[in-house]
Amino acid sequence: MKIKYFCDTDTLYIELRDLPIAETRDLDENTVLDLDAEGNVGAITIEHASSRAGIPQFSYEQIAA
Repeated sequence: MKIKYFCDTDTLYIELRDLPIAETRDLDENTVLDLDAEGNVGAITIEHASSRAGIPQFSYEQIAA
């Protein structure tokens, strides 16, 4: 997984898996999903991320099984 934040456009890009993108769908006017040929989500783009996703504050935690 890769997470990129673009300050100049206030855009958050979350790449879940490195897949060839077959289709891009608008979830709403500020959220875009990139899908592979089988309909699996490969990436999510969130516009206006500072107000919609709490960016630039970010934390990551891995929980043991």
